[in-house]
Amino acid sequence: MKRFLVLVCIFVGVIAVTSAIAGPPAGLSDMEKLGRHLYKDKNLSFNGTQSCQNCHHPFAGFADRANLINPYDNVVSTGADGVSKGGRNAPTSAYAGYSPLLSLFGGEWVGGMFWDGRATGSVLGDPLAEQAQGPPLNPVEMAMPSKDAIIDVIRNSFYANLFIRVFGTTAFDNVDLAYDNFGRAVASYERSTEVTKFSSKYDVARNQFTPAEERGLALFETNCSSCHSTTNEFGAKAALFTNYKYANIGAPANPLVPVDPDLGLGPIVGDTAQDGKFKVPTLRNIVVTPPYTHNGYFPTLPEMVAFINNSSGFKPEVGRNIDIRVGNLGLSNEEIDDIVSFLMTLTDDY
Repeated sequence: MKRFLVLVCIFVGVIAVTSAIAGPPAGLSDMEKLGRHLYKDKNLSFNGTQSCQNCHHPFAGFADRANLINPYDNVVSTGADGVSKGGRNAPTSAYAGYSPLLSLFGGEWVGGMFWDGRATGSVLGDPLAEQAQGPPLNPVEMAMPSKDAIIDVIRNSFYANLFIRVFGTTAFDNVDLAYDNFGRAVASYERSTEVTKFSSKYDVARNQFTPAEERGLALFETNCSSCHSTTNEFGAKAALFTNYKYANIGAPANPLVPVDPDLGLGPIVGDTAQDGKFKVPTLRNIVVTPPYTHNGYFPTLPEMVAFINNSSGFKPEVGRNIDIRVGNLGLSNEEIDDIVSFLMTLTDDY
């Protein structure tokens, strides 16, 4: 497992150098450029130490870079105060923009943002924009005292004129509206080609797959695609490797995240039949976004796939509503390795 992490770090280093040389993609709209400034602005935390990018960094597939570096001990993000810890592992912000409003479809909940779907999209009509509004005001994350304080930072920033250009001369007159527009701008950037790239080997060099990658894809389509869809959905130009639904895969409680059993979607929708269910993540960039599950229990991708294959011997954090499609696939170790080989082809900037 340690060797796997070394290889991942080398892989990430190559991506980092490539990204640094290439710079930001040309052709971002004014809204996307504004969102980029907001996404990277550490002054939007109470002591000027943390931006959105701290927990959703490009070198970690837009998840937490500190977790990538040490997924055995860092499983959740550290807040702007340098001490506070969140209760869940930070997922990637890439490819999140295709998630629809949280709604029941065919008897299953689909869409929304955050692991538990609580950013439903019902307020702004955009779950991703609502999600962006959460961390700056969260006391264990960016810990800003109020919307007024956040808008005051933007009003006095070097990009204030861009905010006015995008939202009009009265952009700062109404704090609530300005904060809604903050969320919309960040979401616009997260949907841009700088974050949501479709630039993996799977996308641009599918004809160059190795035999192991080909075998892994075939095994994946048979065993995994019912949740991590390989078809084009939600208006995306290629497969998103998620169905944006919710499932309880029986993940164990993580002793590094000392909270009561996390019930996930259940309390959000007021239905105990949804207890223990968490949003099915995209598998794009999965190899550079460890650790895995909502509480970061599994530090490496081979361990995560092995658990999906055989969950016997693990005590679930929430022992009800467990998805019977998970945990008894009957794959060999070689087949698990092939699936991991395929998953490595989903990393952007191939």
